[in-house]
Amino acid sequence: MSRDRRATVVVIGAGQAGLSAGYHLQRHGFASALLDPEAERSFVILDGEARPGGAWQHRWASLTMATVNHIFDLPGFRQSAVDPATSSREAVPGYFAAFEAKMRLPILRPVSVAAVRRADTDPDGELLIESSAGLWRARAVINATGTWRNPVLPEVPGADRFLGRQLHTRDYVSLDEFAGRSVAVVGGGISAVQQLEEISRVARVAWYTRHEPVFLDGDFSPEVEGRETIERVTADVEAGNPSRSVVSYTGLAWTPYARAARDRGVLARRPIFTAIEPHGVREADGSFTSVDTILWATGFRPSIAHLDPLGLRNERGGIEVRGTRVVAEPRVHLIGYGPSQSTVGANRAGRDAVAEVDAALRSENRIPQM
Repeated sequence: MSRDRRATVVVIGAGQAGLSAGYHLQRHGFASALLDPEAERSFVILDGEARPGGAWQHRWASLTMATVNHIFDLPGFRQSAVDPATSSREAVPGYFAAFEAKMRLPILRPVSVAAVRRADTDPDGELLIESSAGLWRARAVINATGTWRNPVLPEVPGADRFLGRQLHTRDYVSLDEFAGRSVAVVGGGISAVQQLEEISRVARVAWYTRHEPVFLDGDFSPEVEGRETIERVTADVEAGNPSRSVVSYTGLAWTPYARAARDRGVLARRPIFTAIEPHGVREADGSFTSVDTILWATGFRPSIAHLDPLGLRNERGGIEVRGTRVVAEPRVHLIGYGPSQSTVGANRAGRDAVAEVDAALRSENRIPQM
């Protein structure tokens, strides 16, 4: 039987938030648990992906750098200029890989984490991280697993009897695979509108949402609306409410692809259908629409099932946090979660989580102050 491995801090996930945490752990004097397993202050990053890039490497090919929301620089490492026509699934992973190489972060991949548990009843004791790379013991866990591995698939009667194709946003590759088809696009977020516009170029489409989409008048101001949105999301997660998508707070912007869909007459929302039948969907008004493909652009939820053994969720299914720290388990920090879902928010959350972890460890008089 292999010996348990140790790190003072285990970071789970190497997307923008996890890389930011790794950078700040180094700056706070934590050594690589891979190179110096006996170090008094050490950390390791466990990443479920085979390559750098987090969820970005799985985005659809037509999502270019001109289309995505702004990708903020990782700390201490500016992005090189890139052609706006470059696919984001090439540009962003390339940038992340260069950052990892420059910072020499201790990353193990691909590593899946099955569970995080308490080693005992001591509130200042160790946490056990059960992974495909063995059992790790840590004083703190910084969770940065994002949402990509936990797609939302609504339950609609008859879905199991549909004879056509069903796929989720995460399975989307390009519009070419939909040529000549009849497609129901379901969802009211940014990805839904992007994919609706693309697919409508080569297929007959119908757009379904549970609620009436709200499009913003004028341009979105990060300084004003962005700050107000962060305040609203923060209030929600601090109240222990389930984390929601940012667009549910902000509404949809009139982006070039939204305008293109509107101008072609395909940005015509229908109420969500009441049932799925073998060859189509039963509309809210009782009529029938024939479709051979259903694209569920219905978003994602935080991918945190591995934290379930800690019992962090409340009766509403939410997790109460203060900053990045989980109230029910202060040794666990959630980053890239709630108000830190954006790339700039992820950077700040990584910095803030590390500062809190470092301060907590020093207050226990177990880790010397740097």
